Amino acid sequence: MALLGALAAAGSDDRLVSGEDWPCFLGPRQDGISRETGILKKWPAAGPPKLWSRRVGNAYSAPVTARGRLIVFHRVKDSETLDCLDAKTGKPLWSYAYPTQYEDRYGYNNGPRSSPAIDGNRVYAYGAEGTLTCLDFETGRLVWQRPANQEFRVPQGFFGAGTAPLVEGGIVLLNLGGPDGAGVVAFDKLTGKTAWKMSSDGASYSTPVTRTINGKRLAIFFTQAGLLVLEVTTGAEVYRFPFRSRMYESVNAASPVVVDDTVFLSATYGVGAVALRMEPGGLKTLWQNRTAMQNHWATSIYWQGFLFGMDGRHESGSNLRCIEFKTGTVKWAADQGLGRASFIMADGHLIALGERGDLALIEVNVDRYIEKARARVLDYPCWSPPILSHGLLYVRSENVLTCLDLRPS
Repeated sequence: MALLGALAAAGSDDRLVSGEDWPCFLGPRQDGISRETGILKKWPAAGPPKLWSRRVGNAYSAPVTARGRLIVFHRVKDSETLDCLDAKTGKPLWSYAYPTQYEDRYGYNNGPRSSPAIDGNRVYAYGAEGTLTCLDFETGRLVWQRPANQEFRVPQGFFGAGTAPLVEGGIVLLNLGGPDGAGVVAFDKLTGKTAWKMSSDGASYSTPVTRTINGKRLAIFFTQAGLLVLEVTTGAEVYRFPFRSRMYESVNAASPVVVDDTVFLSATYGVGAVALRMEPGGLKTLWQNRTAMQNHWATSIYWQGFLFGMDGRHESGSNLRCIEFKTGTVKWAADQGLGRASFIMADGHLIALGERGDLALIEVNVDRYIEKARARVLDYPCWSPPILSHGLLYVRSENVLTCLDLRPS
């Protein structure tokens, strides 16, 4: 979705100077950054004003928005459910559900892990059991559905299927992790038919990004095995770089961060981080370091030559830090009790949701950690990143979804 130079709301409640939709995981540019300005920076003790809150089914899936509607993907009893809500009021508009039997092996909840994606008049969702669904955005009517993991004989991952669908051009891209060349599969977005498949890389919990580099449109994956870069139209392999833990019970989860022709990858389980330049003749390693940054599931955010990210596998000892993008040099690290927070960037600030439910507003500063505001807004666990759309911030725990108003009063 392009940036909208329109007011945030219709009628008399139009207080934001700029706004945009958030139609897919990590936002409209797949980088975790909102271009909205004028957000509320001084909060009451209880936090930003709450517009609405509602109980939802189990999930770790962040919602998405477009054209005044919010799409929520969650599990209600024995069904994976997509609900369309009015973004300002939380009022239900339509609902679609299909049965699931997914059970998590490690005792986590059995709901979807990945965010849906809105593309024009269609919604795409990939459930924990590996079912790929396409719905009509206006009505919730089923357009097509494929039990993708079952069809491609994908083994169940440690925490189910967790990559978000990425719509690019006429296809939907997924790191399925299937054998016999079905590691990555592209589906025709209109019909659901297989457009191409490539590699036998196992599935990760990282969502791919697309960029144009050296004149080619590329899909950049952080699979279970490491970096895998494919041509979007054909699936032809362009680059590969092994990058994963030696531990069997480990995952790659943060999305790649791509700046110009350089890709940054990071993972925990003793992996660390690497920056690779994608040159016409191959990959060039700019730096690799096990201690500079270890992203667990929250994707780092790039800003003016620096990366801001969460370092640490466990809640205890996790810290927000700033590192130099070109060298991996750590500028600062701060353990402020947020645990493994997820965050986005907007209007010169990080908006971070700690896993215990603390919402923090942190100034984007490369010299030191500067926190402007904090409030407890949800209960543990909060493992989904917040999203910002037209001045409204949506945050969720496992079972509660809340809309907070960041428009200036």
